[in-house]
Amino acid sequence: MAVVDNADLLERIDHALDDIRPHLAIDGGNVEVVEVTSARVLKIKWIGACESCRMSAMTMKAGVEQAVLGKVPEIIAVEAINGVN
Repeated sequence: MAVVDNADLLERIDHALDDIRPHLAIDGGNVEVVEVTSARVLKIKWIGACESCRMSAMTMKAGVEQAVLGKVPEIIAVEAINGVN
């Protein structure tokens, strides 16, 4: 894997998340980037209503993960550090 500029990577991740943020905001939620691990796993934090939403696992797979993996191929997985499991 080629070395990727961390600032560029985070910018592209944030841009990918911008696709899903309006849908989260409708229900009073949002998502925040916590870190990208050395194993290329994106760690996110649910914010607002998303923290306690029972649908956050589905939103992760069908929304957040799909948006990020589709636009940022360096990322191999997305995990939430909080929320309902």
